Amino acid sequence: MRRNIPSLQALACFDAAARHESYTRAAQELALTQGAVSRQIGALEAFVGVALFRRTRHGVVLTDSGRDYASQVATRLAALEQDTLDVMSHQGQSQTLQLAAVATFATRWLIPRLPDLQRQHPDITVHIETRTRPFMFADTPFDAALYAGTPDQVNNWAGTRAVKLIDEEVVPVCSPKWLDGQTSLSPEAIASLPLLQQSTRPMAWRQWFEAQNVTAPQALAGPRFELFSMTAAAATCGMGLALVPRLLIADELASGTLVVACQQALAGERAYYLVTPERGDERLAVTLFRRWLQHACA
Repeated sequence: MRRNIPSLQALACFDAAARHESYTRAAQELALTQGAVSRQIGALEAFVGVALFRRTRHGVVLTDSGRDYASQVATRLAALEQDTLDVMSHQGQSQTLQLAAVATFATRWLIPRLPDLQRQHPDITVHIETRTRPFMFADTPFDAALYAGTPDQVNNWAGTRAVKLIDEEVVPVCSPKWLDGQTSLSPEAIASLPLLQQSTRPMAWRQWFEAQNVTAPQALAGPRFELFSMTAAAATCGMGLALVPRLLIADELASGTLVVACQQALAGERAYYLVTPERGDERLAVTLFRRWLQHACA
């Protein structure tokens, strides 16, 4: 049965014109004439029965429908391009795995261990992109995701199965200069020092102080950073104390550029999980990757 989709040439012209909001610049990018781009987009609009652009005195702009369609088309074209590159680069002999992952865990924990995966499974190629929140696998090219969250968050991720990999232990760390010759600091002492905040976990310091039964009026104050790698870097530079998962700063702790300021960890339910779509036809690359991850985390 013939698929009810427009031509790839029309979609490529639309994608380029949508990104530039210009037929002229789209034509330059695709090495076509402006008239050819205009005809392809006209044919696409006739096919979908919706106006994708509207003309203005200065050129063209996307309609609301065009903007929504453009975001979907761009995702599909990018996935198709990646699939094509995979086949071209390995002549179809390798297995690729598209992985979504939280950034710092991927950088600090996963990537240093990927050479071991390559030794065990040289035919598997892992492509990694950053994602921090649940998504619909059907709307993305991802085969799996490395996700940090609570059991409730994982259980509420519809249409997926999850395997717990590592529990998260979050500890207060700092540059050795803040210890001033001491082996550790009391929670009361930490409350009086500059605190570095994690924007994705804005209440972390307050929760830590409450667990220690310590009053800390400045628990929410201090510069905020989006990624744990940024917070750890700021702590290494001596900007203040940070609450960071111990497993993400193993190198800094080993080298002594960061030290654990207090051994009282932040009690919580967060852990790192491998999340995959819940379906019966799982690809072999995903199965082998899961087995390798579980062994690496053991």
